Amino acid sequence: MINRVMDQQTFATLLEKYLSEDLSREETARLLDSLQDDAMRRQWEEAVTALLENKAVHGLSDPGRMQAIREAILAREAGVPVPARTPFLKKLWPYAAAAAVIALAVTGMLYFSRPAAPGHLPADTKAALAGMRPGGNKAVLTLADGSQITLDSVGNGAIASQGNVQVIKLNSGQLAYKAGKGENGAALRYNTLSTPRGGQFRIVLPDGSKVWLNAASSLRFPTAFSGKAREVQLTGEAYFEIAKDPAMPFEVKVNDMAVQVLGTHFNVMAYPDEHSIRTTLLEGAVRVQHAGEHIRLQPGEQAQLSSAGKMTVNKSVDIEGVMAWKNGYFNFDREPLEGVIRQIGRWYDVEITYEGNIPYREFGGKIARGSSITEVLKILELSGVHYRVEDRKIVITP
Repeated sequence: MINRVMDQQTFATLLEKYLSEDLSREETARLLDSLQDDAMRRQWEEAVTALLENKAVHGLSDPGRMQAIREAILAREAGVPVPARTPFLKKLWPYAAAAAVIALAVTGMLYFSRPAAPGHLPADTKAALAGMRPGGNKAVLTLADGSQITLDSVGNGAIASQGNVQVIKLNSGQLAYKAGKGENGAALRYNTLSTPRGGQFRIVLPDGSKVWLNAASSLRFPTAFSGKAREVQLTGEAYFEIAKDPAMPFEVKVNDMAVQVLGTHFNVMAYPDEHSIRTTLLEGAVRVQHAGEHIRLQPGEQAQLSSAGKMTVNKSVDIEGVMAWKNGYFNFDREPLEGVIRQIGRWYDVEITYEGNIPYREFGGKIARGSSITEVLKILELSGVHYRVEDRKIVITP
């Protein structure tokens, strides 16, 4: 006789087994039996509610979103195509479809902490995916004379000298600049730190300011700051912790936009393939300037400059989501599929294209940036995204 008591832990365990395609016939029967019983449906609702409200696990705090997910799990009709791997799942699929939503919302506990089971993939697809590794500390430093240093292969210690300035690679894997005596009066020399797709790097600028550079980004800066302002140029994305110097404001230039600060923590996202340039303030104050217009931000606000040149302010930005890349994970909050794909493509250094009419979808949840691309694609697949692999290219299909 099947035990009709299902606590939260049992619910989470069975759901995890379903997501990893490791659900036995007996366990599947138990799930089906529980879903067909009105009392157990209430038990399911309590378990799901407790799971969704556990912010320590997933951080989902929007009551409206929690209610939507709860209703989706308990709905009898989902309109989702049924996978063919076992007839038992035909009746379970409406709940499993919602379970895929929970897998994205409940981070780490149900799926992200363990590798996906790629056993159903063809051998050539497995081999191609195995070559698509997550990014790491990779960058190239271009010196003032045009010579280049590949930072992920060079040893620690002094790696270059430019005038009286030494460039040092620290044991922590970041760059630092040490100016010698008299360098402040010398002619400015500019260096450029560039990360490839699938790369990231940290640098301590000559004034002590710290910069974290995301994948497919570059930062141009002088080897020593002098004059009335400290100016750098950015493409891509970077997080800044600026050393305070009231006599010499710091300025980040992105094309014809400028972010001016004295000492503060902020993030600038300025990829050419994104729809806007986004400047997010964490601490202090900044002024964002463009075409004679300027906006002064307070902590927790984000300035957005659209491709059409319009500036707006988001006063309730998700700081955790903005800083996820620096903290080692993806954080999607109602992110359209195209936005998810752009981030994945940059970090795993793969080309991702679309074929046919792809339905609009949004995603929410966290994924560790150290996850294999097989794990990431598995999560998307559970949410109805189809794909095929061609060498180092992933094609998203209807």
